[in-house]
Amino acid sequence: MKIGIIDYGMGNLFSVEQAVKRLGADVIISADKAELLAADALILPGVGAFPDAMTRLEETNLVSLFDEVVATKKPLLGICLGMQLLFETSVEKGDNKGLGLFKGRIAEFSGKDAAGEAYRVPHMGWNNLQFKRYPVWLSKEALDNEYVYFVHSFYATDLEDADLVAYADYGGEIVPGIVQKGSITGMQFHPEKSGSCGVALLTAWLKGIEKGEA
Repeated sequence: MKIGIIDYGMGNLFSVEQAVKRLGADVIISADKAELLAADALILPGVGAFPDAMTRLEETNLVSLFDEVVATKKPLLGICLGMQLLFETSVEKGDNKGLGLFKGRIAEFSGKDAAGEAYRVPHMGWNNLQFKRYPVWLSKEALDNEYVYFVHSFYATDLEDADLVAYADYGGEIVPGIVQKGSITGMQFHPEKSGSCGVALLTAWLKGIEKGEA
């Protein structure tokens, strides 16, 4: 099985590549649409700011790749900023248009909870996922724990309820941790840095691709 990692100049490519390779998949890192579409599934990583990432996707002529991903139902996993880019808009550094694969917008943590108490931004560190549902490719039994590693100051909101798989509670906010619609999946946390839970999630996703479930 071949996994294509989308290289648009703003992802922590090495750690994602090594995590997927350790699980037995072949990996290509590319900015070439034809090469990427020839892979069995794709990963969109991301580190940095939303508007900069969208600019890089446009400059590398990769925005149209996602139309073909949807049309062909090719499995796609967005990680961290890569997940945020899958939504319609973001408020980071202004009003920004995203890829629009999921309904919703990317908002900024306020830094104060409903009682006015301050909490730390960014949301950085381990937090547990609370599952609303399990996609076909994932079962509760596949996870030995539900703690994953987050590093982010912005989060998805106003999404379709049916698209939410799992969330974390931070500062009293419901923070989508995993979203999924059809063949498109997003993980706000870093599965490649999330210990046994991250390994279990990536393993299940890869097995789901093999079975035609992801």
